[in-house]
Amino acid sequence: MPQRKGLDNHTTEPGFLLLGFSDHPCLPSVCFTVFLIIYLTVLIGNSLIMLITVMDSSLHNPMYFFLRNLSFLEICYTSTTLPKMLVAFLTGDGRISFLGCAAQLYFLIMLGSTECLLLAAMAYDRYVAICDPLRYSLIMNGGFCIRLVVGAWMAIVPLQVGQTYQVFTLPFCASRDLHHFFCDVPPLLELACADTFCNQVTLHTIILIVAVLPFSMIVISYTKIIRAILKMPSVLSRHKAFSTCSSHLGIVTLFYGSAMLVYFKHRSRDSADTDKYLALFYTVVTPMFNPVIYSLRNKEVRIALRRLLWRK
Repeated sequence: MPQRKGLDNHTTEPGFLLLGFSDHPCLPSVCFTVFLIIYLTVLIGNSLIMLITVMDSSLHNPMYFFLRNLSFLEICYTSTTLPKMLVAFLTGDGRISFLGCAAQLYFLIMLGSTECLLLAAMAYDRYVAICDPLRYSLIMNGGFCIRLVVGAWMAIVPLQVGQTYQVFTLPFCASRDLHHFFCDVPPLLELACADTFCNQVTLHTIILIVAVLPFSMIVISYTKIIRAILKMPSVLSRHKAFSTCSSHLGIVTLFYGSAMLVYFKHRSRDSADTDKYLALFYTVVTPMFNPVIYSLRNKEVRIALRRLLWRK
């Protein structure tokens, strides 16, 4: 059985070929235009959210502090995959170097894992605001919010450094064709010529820690939130309380729904195409809809956006 090799021995090897959507009947020029529009929408939309939450004093509270960080994260997240896709559509060259693939994988899973923790922190913020409003400002103070965000970023780094190193010290077979539009752990493990049991255990352990546990916290938070909302005396107060959560709930559904289908369903070579389209939802669609959902469902954001656009 082929043995693992050090990362240094791998760096001189040929890279990988991202097949992406090369088997799709869509013309490269059409695909390039569509994904360029999507990327610009992500950049402009999330940048606007960041700008208005900084410039408008009425949005200087924990909920919008987390939203600002989420928007920044979404820009970084899409920037790890879409630029490479655009180059591939434009040039017809889907090659990516060994180190380039390793870097893309690391940043992708690091940012995706951080988003899971950040979404959980946002759910906790809504829980405190609705279930314990009298102590909201005391619990969700500025220092605590900063610690939550910094902790979300810092806790992920050692986990994903270890996983990335573990994947890229595997010996890879002659075929370097990745049936995906970015470097991800499952398709890379399919190309390995060694036993990947330890990698599979590591992958599912990390998914449990950075995805399942935060998702469980989100479910628990919203269970308590719904109970608290149903106990409110008036329809107006129930509607107002739920409206502050609906945007976050929409993002959680889009992100977790597609990601869980990719990482928890049985994977086979026949499902590679399905996995690619599902991956589009949590890597591209969710970041694109983040500013749309928050601006359409949130009155405060709409008012702040109008103030910014009409400012003389």
